[in-house]
Amino acid sequence: MRKEEKNREQEHRIGIKGWGSLFLLIILFSGIFTNSGNFLKAFDLSNLIGSFGIIADGLNFEGQGGVGAREGFMFALTLIPTTCVSVGFVHVCEDMGAMEAARKFFTPLLRPLMGIPGTSGIAFVASFTSSDVASFMTKKAYQQGEITDRERTIFVAYQYAASAVIINTISTQAPLLPIIKLAVGPVIVYLWIFKVLGANIMRLVVKKEAEGGAV
Repeated sequence: MRKEEKNREQEHRIGIKGWGSLFLLIILFSGIFTNSGNFLKAFDLSNLIGSFGIIADGLNFEGQGGVGAREGFMFALTLIPTTCVSVGFVHVCEDMGAMEAARKFFTPLLRPLMGIPGTSGIAFVASFTSSDVASFMTKKAYQQGEITDRERTIFVAYQYAASAVIINTISTQAPLLPIIKLAVGPVIVYLWIFKVLGANIMRLVVKKEAEGGAV
């Protein structure tokens, strides 16, 4: 009996490859080195994807002034490189034990914070800079049985509000930044707090429904 328990413990023991691959994913998806002027920018997902198709004055190959099907189709094409590269990194790091490391590292944080498992940790980090990558990871975690339907609902409520909070605050909301009284950092923290609040409201709703009570 002790031998079986020892073997089981060894199977779930996280080695240096697991922790290293988790650290790499966190760095890649966090956007820490997005604006780095040295070699560290190679460890940022947006820099690895590249800027092909982006031209002067913020324009890109999508063009401007259109809101029809053509623009929607071209925008969808821009998501393919991000998704493909992210999926590749996640699969490689998963084989190296990153998911087991994420479960152990993030569970003490995410369980009390939002009631979701630590396996959602990488998607949690990715959601700060990319709603597309985070949504894909959440879908995959649900399909593989790593999170339940209720946990997915709570996590989606967190992601949906102020999605990709860092990158969208800096980019799409840039015209508003000069006229608000707060710096960028406090704004992001403010939005994040309400994201967590929204997730916990959904958490209460889900709990009520599970208990068969009225919401």
